[in-house]
Amino acid sequence: MWTTSGEPPRAGFVVGRRVGKAVVRNRVRRRLREQVRARLDRLPPGTMVVVRALPEAASASSERLGQALDDAIARALRARPAADGRGSDGRGDGARAQPARPARLVVGSGR
Repeated sequence: MWTTSGEPPRAGFVVGRRVGKAVVRNRVRRRLREQVRARLDRLPPGTMVVVRALPEAASASSERLGQALDDAIARALRARPAADGRGSDGRGDGARAQPARPARLVVGSGR
């Protein structure tokens, strides 16, 4: 997750060939896009999110995709650096704020 100026939140999707053939990848992308669309209002303005689908996403229910997305967004928001240059732990050690580490959207068996 990355935050820029006051633009509306945006999302991008990465659905590789390991997820399945083109029809399956497009179906997964459409299902993820709908799940993200319902959650964009929870993100701060200017947020850019990249959602990477794992192969398990092809067989996951929409409810499971939504739950995994909720978990990943919550982790990313907790890890997001503060606007004043301090990390999420509140220490002001003088280091520049770094973008939050990406939260993995894991669906299916533990990988």
